[in-house]
Amino acid sequence: VPSRNHRVALRIYEVEDGASPATMVYFHGGGFVVGGLESHDDVCAEICSRTRFRVISVDYRLCPEHLHPAAFEDASEAVRWAASIYEQRIIVCGDSAGGNLAAAVCAALREEVDLAGQVLSYPGLGGDRTKGSYLEHAQAPMLTLDEVNAYATLRTGGVEQNGDPTVAPLADEDFSRLPPTVVFSAECDPLCDDGRDYRDALLAAGVRAALHVEPGLVHGYLRARHSVARAASSFDRIVEALREMA
Repeated sequence: VPSRNHRVALRIYEVEDGASPATMVYFHGGGFVVGGLESHDDVCAEICSRTRFRVISVDYRLCPEHLHPAAFEDASEAVRWAASIYEQRIIVCGDSAGGNLAAAVCAALREEVDLAGQVLSYPGLGGDRTKGSYLEHAQAPMLTLDEVNAYATLRTGGVEQNGDPTVAPLADEDFSRLPPTVVFSAECDPLCDDGRDYRDALLAAGVRAALHVEPGLVHGYLRARHSVARAASSFDRIVEALREMA
C-alpha cells in the first residue's frame, strides 16, 4: 500500500472459498517499538478461521526509527486502501498499541470511510498516568508504568503532544459518529482504566459501546489464549464481538 514516500506491507488472510462476510484490518501491539506481521500471524489466522473474515494485517513503521505520526499514517492508509478495494464495510481491530491505532484511525476517518465497528484489546489510549489503574497496577506483570512511560517517550522522541487524538484517542474533543465499539481490558494492567474511560466517552456521545474487563488477566494475555482458560474465554468473546459486527 503506498503511504507518502514509502510502501506499507500487508498480509491478507482469507478462507479457501473466498466467501468472507466482512473485511477486518488488524493492527498489532508492541508499544509501537516491536511486533509485525510474524508476531501476530497466529492471532490473525485464527480470527480468519473462526469468523471467515478477510483479515488484513498491517506492518506499520516502528519507532524510534520512525516517530509519530508514522505508524498512524500507515494505519490510516491501510484502512483507506482496504475500503477502496473491497466492497464491504471495514472493521478495525488491534491490541495494545494496535488498539490505540485502531481508535485513532476510526476518529480520523469517520467521515471518509464507512466503518462497521472496532474491537480493541487492552488498548493504550492516552489516559492520565498519574492515577487509577496506572498507579494500582504500576508493577503489573508483562507491562509496568515505567515501560508505558518509556514507550510513550520513544514514540514521540520525547516531545510532549498533549491534546493530539492521533497520539491519545482519549484527548479527542468529539467522540460522536464513531462506529460501534467493544473494548476488552485486562484487570491487572496499568492501561485498564483507558478502556473504561473510552467506553464512557463514546456512550456519552451516543455511540454504541461495550466494555469487558477480564478478571485476573494481564496485559498481552492473547499470547496465553491456548494455555490459560481465562485468556481463551476472552478470545472467544473477542471473536463473538467481531461476528456480531459483521
